[in-house]
Amino acid sequence: MTTPEDDAVLRNFVRDGRIVTFPAKRARRLVLLNHVAQLFDIGVRYQEGEVNLKLRHLHEDYAALRRYLVDEGFLSRDHGEYWRSGGTAAS
Repeated sequence: MTTPEDDAVLRNFVRDGRIVTFPAKRARRLVLLNHVAQLFDIGVRYQEGEVNLKLRHLHEDYAALRRYLVDEGFLSRDHGEYWRSGGTAAS
């Protein structure tokens, strides 16, 4: 569940399900990344190609998006495998 403030951030940076730009402010970027992290199931390991496919639908620079997710702790990676390690859990 998102807050009205989170919804406002998403409205500003997501159009038709695609990220139009990355927020410059970290707090807003974290809201966006948390939203993206919901694409990944908790407890599931994904190959890099699977991650790229999911992210490619959201933004043309899916590699940067993947790095943001890892750098901010939403995804973890080891030897080409990724898994969700952060973000809110859907209720």
